[in-house]
Amino acid sequence: MKKVLAVLLALVMVATVFAACNKTPKKEENSKPLVVGYSNFSSKFSPFFAETAYDQDVATMTAVSLLTTDRQGAVVELGKTGETRAYNGTDYKYYGPADLKITENKDGTVYYDFELRDDIKFSDGEKLTVDDVIFSMYVLSDPTYDGSSTFFALPIKGMEEYRAGMDTLFNLITAAGRDNTDFTNWTEEEQKALWADLDQAGVKFVQEICDYCVAAGANAEEDSVAAKAANWGFELKEDATLEDFFAAMVEAYEGDYAALSSTETAGTSLFEFMENYDAYTKGIKTGDSAANISGIEKTGDNSLRVTLTQVDATAIYQLGVTIAPLHYYGDTAKYDYEKNQFGFEKGDLSTVRAKTTEPMGAGPYKFQKFENGVVYFEANENYFLGAPKTTNVQFKEMSDTDKLNGVITGSIDITDPTYSLDNAKAIAEANSNGEVTGDKITTSTVNNLGYGYLGISAKSVNVKGELGSDASKNLRKAFATVFANFRDVTVDSYYGETASVINYPISDTSWAAPQKTDSDYAIAFSKDVDGKDIYTSDMDADARTEAALKAALGYFEAAGYTVKDGKVTAAPEGAKMSYEVWIPADGSGDHPSFMMLNLASDALKTIGIELVVKDLANSADLWTGIEADQVPMWCAAWGATPDPDMYQVYYSGVESGKDAGGSNYMYDIADAKLDKLIMDARASFDQAYRKTIYKQCLDIIVDWAVEVPVYQRQNAIIFSTERVNIDTVTPDITTYYGWMAEIQNLELK
Repeated sequence: MKKVLAVLLALVMVATVFAACNKTPKKEENSKPLVVGYSNFSSKFSPFFAETAYDQDVATMTAVSLLTTDRQGAVVELGKTGETRAYNGTDYKYYGPADLKITENKDGTVYYDFELRDDIKFSDGEKLTVDDVIFSMYVLSDPTYDGSSTFFALPIKGMEEYRAGMDTLFNLITAAGRDNTDFTNWTEEEQKALWADLDQAGVKFVQEICDYCVAAGANAEEDSVAAKAANWGFELKEDATLEDFFAAMVEAYEGDYAALSSTETAGTSLFEFMENYDAYTKGIKTGDSAANISGIEKTGDNSLRVTLTQVDATAIYQLGVTIAPLHYYGDTAKYDYEKNQFGFEKGDLSTVRAKTTEPMGAGPYKFQKFENGVVYFEANENYFLGAPKTTNVQFKEMSDTDKLNGVITGSIDITDPTYSLDNAKAIAEANSNGEVTGDKITTSTVNNLGYGYLGISAKSVNVKGELGSDASKNLRKAFATVFANFRDVTVDSYYGETASVINYPISDTSWAAPQKTDSDYAIAFSKDVDGKDIYTSDMDADARTEAALKAALGYFEAAGYTVKDGKVTAAPEGAKMSYEVWIPADGSGDHPSFMMLNLASDALKTIGIELVVKDLANSADLWTGIEADQVPMWCAAWGATPDPDMYQVYYSGVESGKDAGGSNYMYDIADAKLDKLIMDARASFDQAYRKTIYKQCLDIIVDWAVEVPVYQRQNAIIFSTERVNIDTVTPDITTYYGWMAEIQNLELK
């Protein structure tokens, strides 16, 4: 989800641009660089292959996307001609590379017609054309594409036929196994070379994990591999080797090396340790396939049409692809639209991969270099919304603990420290007025695109193995009721005013989030088993806890537990008297929900239920445990997207027979009504209708009691008031419209 989110956020950050007509800056007057404090980069600065949000931001500085979004995250359909939209009482006009017209057809197909501007140039002076858009779409659609975009998963007419009959050499050889003797599609030498390369990479991969465990204090250097593996969630024999550690990982992931690489990494992916990975990414033809994607049509010199076979309300965000220059990332000699040539040989993205560390596009800045932890940019004088007023920008790596001090001391101008209670206090103390915005620091806060939650596995917490029965739901509601009671004090203690308690499993940033003013808005888990209110307005904290425990006893009894004299004395079949809850709090209790768990544990103990709080030093253990069905309950946070589509997290497939959503294995919800509602919401462009449907979905999820919504935190961007001309910073910054959206206007003092 992290990878997908990074790509979706790229649309927001790259495309949300504001009209400006700036004169070309005089370099002698603008040589002072703007320095931005950043978390560490991975050097994957590609619009196609960036994995982290930090790397994506580097690509964002150099690029533009096909579509533009506004301050509320909604797509602007008149980017070419400009569209005015009001926000917070002010009208803003948005421009972008293209106009979009959407047409729903009687046969169920949908046309997305794009008309591009004809005055955009890339930073090297070459003109941006519709061929660059088509090239970019074909890269994302290639059968060998393994980046984080899921453009190829859209129901685009002809997409499946184009991607059929081909797979990567890596996937084919690893699927065939080490003992394969069929060398129809590759040679024996290639097979041996790949396995040897993968084996040595695997040793380096797990060695980095072991080193990480030592650096984090979880192990001593002299500890065995088994001891270090145990701290990463793998149980091995005491004399286990690094090779054994890697083999255990491969077995746990059933040979899915891509999932293993992205989930277990301690900093470097498995494929980065391979000496010749790119050679194994080439496509091998295994059958017939279409020569083109029939649903991607060039309709004019500056226009194209994308045809979807069905309505998909989420598709518009994926269609706003970053427009990469064909002449830089591809090969113009291999582009001929009429001959089904799209800038590279199908199945061979080597020219695209070769430019991964050096991005180029039509964005406000040109990438210069990445050196000694600093990314250097220079203004793109060809930027279609006007040349940036600040000539030089630097993104500088630093730890989160150094970010705030960096602005105070003057080593950086802008950054994004964790907006904790302590940091908010430190910012206020730095300003002479005692506020978070003052003479030293200007603070801009927005709600984070995501939320914190407590998860409960239906597969692990149920009665008689019946995940969706009333008894199983009541068991989970018993725990959820106690957890929910302690949310307010916990969130206030950790975040203060920088976060708030939420009552539905959805980020408050979403247009689909229920509002307190809605007639059917409800406080999460505030009703007893009979549907009556648990709390009254005059209750103090102790009285509320007593009421929550009384309600919990009612739920436990309804779940089949034996309750006598205010205590639970026996569990029904398939349920237990003791459950674990896992929390990645660095082994030191440093987590927003840690207090909630301990208070709940103490409270539940008084009624005979044991809740064991397991504080993890390494967060990777949590995800390994969840995948192995070893985690009954846990604390984490979801990242969100501009569209509130719930397919990824809650769709089970029981309604349609389709595969479940990618993250539903965590909860194991299996609800046909929920499935149908999720798909109904996807199949409509009517936002009011979709909001009504999503409210029904949220109510079902709460009824299953697999997720306790906990907090909506804020993010902060801080600016040096002394060095940045605050009047030139993007006005009305929002979750979907960051400070970089109008970076071309920003000036230093």
